[in-house]
Amino acid sequence: MVKYELGNWNLTELVKNPKSPAFEKQIQLVEKKAKKFEKIKLNLDPNMPSKKFLNLLNDLEVISEKMSVVGGFASLSYASDTQSDEATSLLTRMTQLGAEISNRVLFFDLWWKRVVDEKNAKRLIKESGDLAQYLRHERLLAKYSLTEPEERIINTLDVTGVTALVKLYDKITNAFEYLVRIDGKSKKLTREQLTAFVRNPKAKTREVAYKSLLVKFKENKGVLGEIYQNIVLNWKDEGIEIRGYPSPITMRNVGNDVDDKTIESLLQVCKKNTHVFQKFFLEKAKMLGMKKLRRYDLYAPSVKKIKEKNYPYDKSVKLVLESLDKFSPKLSGFAKSVFDENHVDSSIRPGKRDGAFCSSLAPKITPYVLVNFTGKTRDVFTLAHELGHAVHSVAAADKSILVADAPLPLAETASTFSELLLYENLSDKVSDDEKKIMLSEKIDEFYGTILRQSFFTLFEIAVHKQIAQSTTVDEISKTYIRNLGEQFGSSVKLTEDFAMEWVCIPHFYHTPFYCYAYSFGNLLSLSLFQRYKKEGKDFVPSYIEILAAGGSKKPETLLAEFGMDITSTKFWQGGFDYINDQVKALSALN
Repeated sequence: MVKYELGNWNLTELVKNPKSPAFEKQIQLVEKKAKKFEKIKLNLDPNMPSKKFLNLLNDLEVISEKMSVVGGFASLSYASDTQSDEATSLLTRMTQLGAEISNRVLFFDLWWKRVVDEKNAKRLIKESGDLAQYLRHERLLAKYSLTEPEERIINTLDVTGVTALVKLYDKITNAFEYLVRIDGKSKKLTREQLTAFVRNPKAKTREVAYKSLLVKFKENKGVLGEIYQNIVLNWKDEGIEIRGYPSPITMRNVGNDVDDKTIESLLQVCKKNTHVFQKFFLEKAKMLGMKKLRRYDLYAPSVKKIKEKNYPYDKSVKLVLESLDKFSPKLSGFAKSVFDENHVDSSIRPGKRDGAFCSSLAPKITPYVLVNFTGKTRDVFTLAHELGHAVHSVAAADKSILVADAPLPLAETASTFSELLLYENLSDKVSDDEKKIMLSEKIDEFYGTILRQSFFTLFEIAVHKQIAQSTTVDEISKTYIRNLGEQFGSSVKLTEDFAMEWVCIPHFYHTPFYCYAYSFGNLLSLSLFQRYKKEGKDFVPSYIEILAAGGSKKPETLLAEFGMDITSTKFWQGGFDYINDQVKALSALN
């Protein structure tokens, strides 16, 4: 039987040796194909036959895939060691190459958006199969597109502008080491190791871990706050002032191919349902024998004097694969291929990027998964989450690279659905007492991935407006602590040190307004999971069909085909009704 062991991923499928002539040939081939494509510029004609148009799109696909391979190698190498000068230098070089290639093929994108008349656009879209929604979306983006020289300038300046700022944030924060004293012993920890202690059974240990994290970021608040404000101002200057988007979040919504109304409904329902989690926090305080939770205690183990279970890596992988297999052997096979091809980086080491992600570089390349595995229950669920992303990618492997990736909100669907499958699988294997603990932990997860993420987005909406009107890091922190107060009400005791927590959230820096995708994906997954429980195996083909669509259909359109109206508050409320039932079930067990 296969034994899964912690280790690094193997990137040689992408690039065998970045110092070799073969790698230089890979780069030269991308440049050659982009230069050849550029020559068609003067011969573009809106009246061209659809076959010729599709051949041009195919050329774009080839260029995109080849660029994604070399660029992906650089970004994955950097993620595995952010302190490597060699990896940093290669990432900078590939980022610049990516900007150059984008500039060379940019004319075609702008021609499609701005030059092709409506009649020919409809004709060409009609003949384009799976690429139809991609082409429609590009036409929508035309409203916010600039001239080719302007777009070239933005692409070029981004490399040393906002992209460099994000890289600087990562470089600074990934180098942080945390010296803490726990149980009478001094320890030097990475962030991943430190944050494991926020789930420690001891209240003092949880407090020490949080304070160590927050103090380190507070010590660097000047530079990190300045980086953030400049990222936000860049978002405003480009998105609002230059491109003409009506609001900062609309820029993300249009990019995600989702309507403002859909996200407004989602956030409205999340804001309305804070009481569901406030009731849970009061129940959790009872379980811990406390009058009220402190913010330090939010992720504390739900029952005192019970040691948190530790999962070996091999067992964890097999649990996740088994959970998927019970639902669909086909999807389990997709996930297993990630391990079979050694595309997982799971060990913890200094310099490695914090957190976890799944990177899908091209439809025919099995995705790469990065996790920082410490053996805690949450790490098993993180593994399920990222493998869910991988399963989603493999399911859509027959799609063009232009539409293989689902829009961001749908991209979190398979990941969170996989977590629900794992939860169901684990709950079948434990005692009633352990079920009580797992139920509490699962509601913890719902808080972290639904309410917390939606309130992150509400914070961003407020703070983007605030920074546009000129502000300070301290004023931003006041906005953040008010945001936390609205989430928790009187159910959790807040301390002022959490006012700086926003500086610790990489998504604010990397991808503004990303976080609502987690809320979207989780609430949608709850809806899909309930249908699965009702319909059984009959539901599996529909679910796989949703994943296999990738980004070939607009979320509202795709889900409407399965009877779901995601523009309505009623749809989103259904997810909270399910969570509320879980809170009641926990209360009955107490």
